[in-house]
Amino acid sequence: MTASDAQRLDELESRLAFQDDLIENLNEVVVRHDRELGRLARRLRELENRLQAVADLAADAGADSGHEVPPHY
Repeated sequence: MTASDAQRLDELESRLAFQDDLIENLNEVVVRHDRELGRLARRLRELENRLQAVADLAADAGADSGHEVPPHY
């Protein structure tokens, strides 16, 4: 093996080590994002349910009081 071959091999090994580290870091980011997306999806469903409950209450209140004469008459 010549000196240039050894240098090329060292460079390739260095690049491979860098890529392995980068892949591991990217994997950790993907896992964190997946967990965060799951948490945000649960919160969104909770907020949708709460908003629907408020809308239902408002609809019920509007239906009940819509036929009454206001108290100042």
